Amino acid sequence: MNKYYLNYLDELESEAIFVLREVWAQFENPVILFSGGKDSILVTHLAKKAFYPSKIPFPLMHVDTGHNFPETIKFRDQIIKELDVKLLVVSVQESIDTGRVAEEKGKSATRNALQITTLLDAIESNKIDCAIGGGRRDEEKARAKERFFSHRDEFGQWDPKNQRPELWNIFNGKHFEGEHLRAFPISNWTEMDVWNYIKRENIDIPSLYFAHEREVVWRQNTWIPNSAFLVLENHEEVVIKKIRFRTLGDITITGGDESEADTLEKITTEVAGMRSTERGNRSDDKRSESAMEDRKRQGYF
Repeated sequence: MNKYYLNYLDELESEAIFVLREVWAQFENPVILFSGGKDSILVTHLAKKAFYPSKIPFPLMHVDTGHNFPETIKFRDQIIKELDVKLLVVSVQESIDTGRVAEEKGKSATRNALQITTLLDAIESNKIDCAIGGGRRDEEKARAKERFFSHRDEFGQWDPKNQRPELWNIFNGKHFEGEHLRAFPISNWTEMDVWNYIKRENIDIPSLYFAHEREVVWRQNTWIPNSAFLVLENHEEVVIKKIRFRTLGDITITGGDESEADTLEKITTEVAGMRSTERGNRSDDKRSESAMEDRKRQGYF
């Protein structure tokens, strides 16, 4: 009799699909938070599998800061068209224009934290009871504290000391009116798992993840892309380097690594030898030791 072995990627896939189906079973109006990065693309791909042959039964929501990579927006529109799903776009610029938030000033100004207000306003106005994200525990120490179902109070805030137990994959999605939950189906995946799965499934991803020549500026020990939003200091020089991005955020805060990895095979080989986290080149995470946790407590992704 032949023995049956389950590949570890199949196990991770099965777990994520189970979480996605639990979200659909327990909530009335969930959405997938879609940034156009590899993790949100992966979650969307898993949702497609989870509900096949039907379409993904809930919309995707993009919090648009206005400082996106052009390649990301192009990829977002392409995948929405292919999947034929609803896209909710909520704008940080609109939050600024209406006085809900104030734009940061200075050399290292970013709109990253401003997304919190825009996201929470969208959750309230659209009566969203669960926002599905692509957060993973290996990304950052604050995210390592997350459960699959992560409770948010009536102010959209997260209390890492007041999370619900998840025994034997039993998830509790009950909440009072005004509260909501975040769900993280790929919590147990590592960066290497993500890339191996993308390679196995042949999932399309933005060209930004592959090594390419780009105008960049050396700032905060990383290569920041040159853009219309970047204010150069007198000593800073724009150079052309062959880089790729391990994670995607605003074009103003996302640093790239010098790399020759222009194929999925080369990326997986490169990632296998990495000794720094993929968010190590995000300048918004370098503001303090607890930068990510502080933002998450306020309602960040």
